[in-house]
Amino acid sequence: MAMSDSGASRLRRQLESGGFEARLYVKQLSQQSDGDRDLQEHRQRIQALAEETAQNLKRNVYQNYRQFIETAREISYLESEMYQLSHLLTEQKSSLESIPLTLLPAAAAAGAAAASAGEESGTGSGGRDHFRAGQTGFFSTPGGVSRDSSGALEEGKQRTLTTLLEKVEGCRHLLETPGQYLVYNGDLVEYEADHMAQLQRVHGFLMNDCLLVATWLPQRRGMYRYNALYPLDGLAVVNVKDNPPMKDMFKLLMFPESRIFQAENAKIKREWLEVLEETKRALSEKRRRQQEEEAAPRGPPQVTSKTSNPFEDEEEEEPAVPEVEEEKVDLSMEWIQELPEDLDVCIAQRDFEGAVDLLDKLNHYLDNKPSPPPVKELRAKVDERVRQLTEVLVFELSPDRSLRGGPKATRRAVSQLIRLGQCTKACELFLRNRAAAVHTAIRQLRIEGATLLYIHKLCHVFFTSLLETAREFETDFASTDSGCYSAFVVWARSAMGMFVDAFSKQVFDSKESLSTAAECVKVAKEHCQQLGDIGLDLTFIINALLVKDIQGALHSYKEIIIEATKHRNSEEMWRRMNLMTPEALGKLKEEMKSCGVSDFEQYTGDGCWVNLSYTVVAFTKQTMSFLEEALKLYFPELHMVLLESLVEIILVAVQHVDYSLRCEQDPEKKAFIRKNASFLYETVLPVVEKRFEEGVGKPAKQLQDLRNASRLIRVNPESTTSVV
Repeated sequence: MAMSDSGASRLRRQLESGGFEARLYVKQLSQQSDGDRDLQEHRQRIQALAEETAQNLKRNVYQNYRQFIETAREISYLESEMYQLSHLLTEQKSSLESIPLTLLPAAAAAGAAAASAGEESGTGSGGRDHFRAGQTGFFSTPGGVSRDSSGALEEGKQRTLTTLLEKVEGCRHLLETPGQYLVYNGDLVEYEADHMAQLQRVHGFLMNDCLLVATWLPQRRGMYRYNALYPLDGLAVVNVKDNPPMKDMFKLLMFPESRIFQAENAKIKREWLEVLEETKRALSEKRRRQQEEEAAPRGPPQVTSKTSNPFEDEEEEEPAVPEVEEEKVDLSMEWIQELPEDLDVCIAQRDFEGAVDLLDKLNHYLDNKPSPPPVKELRAKVDERVRQLTEVLVFELSPDRSLRGGPKATRRAVSQLIRLGQCTKACELFLRNRAAAVHTAIRQLRIEGATLLYIHKLCHVFFTSLLETAREFETDFASTDSGCYSAFVVWARSAMGMFVDAFSKQVFDSKESLSTAAECVKVAKEHCQQLGDIGLDLTFIINALLVKDIQGALHSYKEIIIEATKHRNSEEMWRRMNLMTPEALGKLKEEMKSCGVSDFEQYTGDGCWVNLSYTVVAFTKQTMSFLEEALKLYFPELHMVLLESLVEIILVAVQHVDYSLRCEQDPEKKAFIRKNASFLYETVLPVVEKRFEEGVGKPAKQLQDLRNASRLIRVNPESTTSVV
């Protein structure tokens, strides 16, 4: 039923009002409604309003998405312009820095020239350059160097880094870090981790705090393009055992990836491994010293000397309150020092249980202990690894991953997320993963020619998956907060909607017969009742989702019966049936017995004759068949629909008999019509009424009134009163 614009606006304003209370609204609606039909109509109005709101929301989302794309394009354009501007400023800075070089002492200029020459020679001989402690002073400044020489050395190191990185496009932001300098660089060949296929030639630049990887530009000799930058504190270096022809390789582990590189020979590989470990150790030692300096207690404040004025009264000094020494936390143990790197290795090797075990061990050790700066820094490093581990586990549960293996395949990631305190996220991702699996299983199910065969397969696939998901959910979340179970019920309701969509397209949209539709619905309900074994009853949900389609099927089949009955009535000659053979008569008796007419023998005559009209017999079989199939589909929401359909079908035959009795003039035919009317009123209608009461569980007042009204015809056949 269409809803007027004024009614829709009034309902929308009522639902959007700030003081809207759902409980009070439902109470008033139930008091003002006149029967089930009003509630159904109001439900349709609210549903139409919800669909309109959903469409508006989709439209707004689309507009926002389009604006987001346009904004992203503008940002990309501005980013390109900013990069060009930064490049110009860097060139100007380099030009200005080269001006005072002539003013430096000769020794400093010679040292800078030697450093430049060493870089050129190292790059020319295989693309390597190694700066070690005691050679260039990058790790320590040799004794006896004056302040001017030290400043010249720092400027030389920065100039060397600047000169090298000018050959790498897109890495100017590295020069913004103060105190950063180049330690080692060289050519490498990158290989694919799974199949060990050669990917590309790269050049590695190892700074004192990070590793820069750049790819070769074949069109421009000696130039590189920025590829990746890895901080040393989050980088793990693993030696790869030689396996000819693959040799001289080492692996870099960083979240969320790992990369394999091949050096030119074993010597260079050994140099890379040594200098990486040495640089990481130096960086760790430097930061440890900084932490100790920050954590070191400050000296007592200097006390000013007493005044020498003899006229001032001498005040008593208040005793100093001793400072409470903060309890220290021992972080020098080897497993704590290596914890961040161990976590990186566990994440890279997908050892999720080992990573969570390490985190639990650390939390247990630091429980109820103070948090000085060293502990806070350790916590910060560990929290970063926890974030990385969470992202990996989230990816493991994402629908983009393979959905094979069933619900048990998600148990590993779900259990570790729960241990990390991410119970809500684990529940959400688990249910989203299973929804994608159910959708994929339904979509991949091949549509059979026979509808009932397809429905059997569909129900088996869906309800088996739903049952497995429920059992796995119980296993994974049994020890967690019960709030997760509400999320599972909501998910099951959504999954049932997915199932009903596929079910309705095959059963109701294809205009199958009522008997086929009834059998399919019966199969679906039988599978749905199996969920009751685990305490999950979704029968009411499948009824609510199918009620509209079943109503349409009942209405369509009712119209077919009415049209067929009217067509037979138009050709009615009111003659007895001659079945010609005893076999045909016996078959008719069996059919009438299955319809509930047990005393059909009294209506048979001599030989193969039946003292009834073909129209009345056909109407009886068709009506009882409709009633039997409709009862298979029955649930309380369909009570009035089924009852009204039966009344409409019966009225077509009753009114035809009434009309024939009033219009027929031949006494012999009128007596035959009266006999058919007696069969219809005294045999068929009571059978329909009784069968309806057995199937529904309560009597139907409308059928009783219809049977009582038909007595007028039996008492006074000449009456012109029609049955309504």
